[in-house]
Amino acid sequence: MHKTTLSIALSALLTLISTSIFAGTLSVNVMDKEGKPAPDAVVVLIPTGKGSPKNALPMQATVAQEKMQFIPAVSVVAKGARVRFINNDAWDHHVRATPAGMALQAAGSASGLELRLEGKPDGKPAKSAEMSMDKAGANSAMLLGCFMHGSMRGHVYVSESPWALKTAADGMATFDDVPEGAVQVKVWHADQLIDLPPIQVTLGAAMLKQQVQLQIVPRRRRV
Repeated sequence: MHKTTLSIALSALLTLISTSIFAGTLSVNVMDKEGKPAPDAVVVLIPTGKGSPKNALPMQATVAQEKMQFIPAVSVVAKGARVRFINNDAWDHHVRATPAGMALQAAGSASGLELRLEGKPDGKPAKSAEMSMDKAGANSAMLLGCFMHGSMRGHVYVSESPWALKTAADGMATFDDVPEGAVQVKVWHADQLIDLPPIQVTLGAAMLKQQVQLQIVPRRRRV
């Protein structure tokens, strides 16, 4: 093997070994005010150590308008991601994207983006359009709505960290290969208008479990 090639391979191997040795697992359990699991909360980790997750946040995502709903109700993407909206209903919809929560009150209703999507014709492809998500962080989370149908509601969260997950139905979000050491844990939920304070934890080789309780009971989603 050529000396340069061998050197590159050895360097990559050492990096892989180093990452696997000094990385741990952090499991975050998000509960609502009543102690019940809170799905669709966004958990963001900001470790002080260097590293990157095995699975990067998507740079592309699709949100469907279907049966008078945004599906998925919450999407988590990386900064700069392109989000494609598709209208699968037979009637017209808008996509109104404005800052969520307290950011909406500060920015005013004129802030945001707007698209209009015609209804899906029988036997023809659904209409679609894209938006670019260029700002990251809780204050840049986007509330999705429709001018024509006020009950429609969804969110897109653009993470400032590559370690970001949406909680499952059991309220859990589990991260592997997080650099050991000090880690800041942030939790965002669409119905939690006032941001929860970040939590500081220290991650070692053993799996660490952290509980976070919201100050609200999230509204039930229509099914």
